[in-house]
Amino acid sequence: MTMLTLGRWAVRLVASAVVMILATAPAAALDAVTFGTNWKAQAEHGGYYQAVADGTYERYGLSVTIRQGGPNINHPQLLAAGKLDFNMGGNMFGTFNYLANKVPMVTVAANFQKDPQILMVHPDSPYQKLEDLKGATVLISKEGQITFWAWLKNAYGFTDEQIRPYTFNPAPFIANKSWGQQGYVTSEPFAVEQAARFSPRVFLLADHGYRSYSTTIDTSWKLVEENPDLVQRFVDATAIGWVNYLYGDPSAANALIKIDNPDISDAQLTYSRAKMNEYGIADSGDALTLGVNAMTDDRWLSFFTFAVDVGPYSQDLPLDRGYTLQFVNKGVGLERKRELLAKQ
Repeated sequence: MTMLTLGRWAVRLVASAVVMILATAPAAALDAVTFGTNWKAQAEHGGYYQAVADGTYERYGLSVTIRQGGPNINHPQLLAAGKLDFNMGGNMFGTFNYLANKVPMVTVAANFQKDPQILMVHPDSPYQKLEDLKGATVLISKEGQITFWAWLKNAYGFTDEQIRPYTFNPAPFIANKSWGQQGYVTSEPFAVEQAARFSPRVFLLADHGYRSYSTTIDTSWKLVEENPDLVQRFVDATAIGWVNYLYGDPSAANALIKIDNPDISDAQLTYSRAKMNEYGIADSGDALTLGVNAMTDDRWLSFFTFAVDVGPYSQDLPLDRGYTLQFVNKGVGLERKRELLAKQ
């Protein structure tokens, strides 16, 4: 055997040994993360389920367990108690409530640039614009009265005398052609279409000046300060999950959603996803250039100022402890979005 041949043999031996070591070495342990949603599994949670289904969380070193919300489940309380690592906030009022009650939680991302909240009316009603509903009977939930209804009163002069209770049953709205009703653009219009075979006229409040972020990612300041890398990976992976769900194939995520929530239909999932894209619920405004999950100081301050004016919040609340931009506005997902759109 020549020296050259011996050298080649030795290199092959070393390479084979390295391959064997790598093949038998245990995989790096994933960081376990528990995330709570704000309701039963649905398309409005699709980005999270997508990131589980297509392995995005795993590629970011995370093993994510999604705990769906629902009636009598208080995930904000479980987050504050340390039983969850992250929780899905409904809107910015939740952040202000944490501040008002001195609960050290923080919003680290906003999945939805537009709150999906709507008012809807019958297609043949006289209400052509949102402002036309001033003085009309509108079905509003108790939670709605202290959130978006406060904005409607402030911005459009609506009054509490207009309100009738909304019990999450569309039948009273369907039966009364002169009434309006609250809802989500991704949900209640579909329920009306299925039950009554007509498509209601929809007013998306976000397109009329309602500036609350929605479907936020909330966590504890403790986790942010002690393990910012984990928070960053969760925020980034979730952004990729949302891009894949909205612009790619959502079937794997929808299959997981239906495991958690067997009552949801394929038609509902398809409708909700289509409406999120049509109205730019997750991907519009700042998200178009900063990436899904974008937030800005200006928008937080603007909405906080409104909330102080109309609600029980003090101007002295430390707004800078309610949210942080540390983990967002990095353009995560923009390249992936371009790739997926190029394939369409």
